[in-house]
Amino acid sequence: MRPALFRLTVLPMLAAAVVIALVAMAEAPEVARYAVVLLLSYLVGSIPWGYIMLYWQRGVDIREYGSGRTGTSNVLRTAGGKIALVVLLLDLGKGILPVLLARALIGTKTGEVAAGLLALIGHDWPVFLRFCGGRGIATGLGGLFVMAPIPAAIGAIAFIPITLLSRYLSLGSITGVIFACFSLLALTLLGMYSSTYAVYAFLGGAIIIWQHRDNIQRIIQGNERRLGHPAGKVG
Repeated sequence: MRPALFRLTVLPMLAAAVVIALVAMAEAPEVARYAVVLLLSYLVGSIPWGYIMLYWQRGVDIREYGSGRTGTSNVLRTAGGKIALVVLLLDLGKGILPVLLARALIGTKTGEVAAGLLALIGHDWPVFLRFCGGRGIATGLGGLFVMAPIPAAIGAIAFIPITLLSRYLSLGSITGVIFACFSLLALTLLGMYSSTYAVYAFLGGAIIIWQHRDNIQRIIQGNERRLGHPAGKVG
């Protein structure tokens, strides 16, 4: 689907569906609320903001450049920092909104975790782009910020020095995931957070690291793209 048509049809329909769900589903049976929230979480996660913004601003298909991914890292290499920042914020929002929706309609930590994971899966394997998406860092972090803000902040802070020192965005991202997971585990053992949120962190973290498997291989081989290295056109 062309980005312009997507903006005019799918985005308004999704926004309307979220509003209708908040208004009409509050008193529905729990199984119905779960079904609606999880479906919307996946669809919201599937919104390919990197693809939409690059096509809108530059007239290019992000999937034809660099890694072919639609996330912030490839947008940064392809189009620069300004568009990448917008995509980063929008992808963070894709993680935040489903968790807040689950909190409002389901009201359980299990519901929040399920919604956050479905949003992450939608980002990585979006139905709107034939299941070719990003790696999930921003969307996963957005969900974690709602559930457990301290570990999310620790992960985000750990990302910065590792990325600046190594100039590997991928290494900084993986390090941030690991710090977020284990700081949440530690704080859970101290009684600050529910163990249910730890399930989100470790399952989501495993998905994100799996999505970085090609980056890990290139880091080991010494040919990973460094920060500031522009993305060339695929093929």
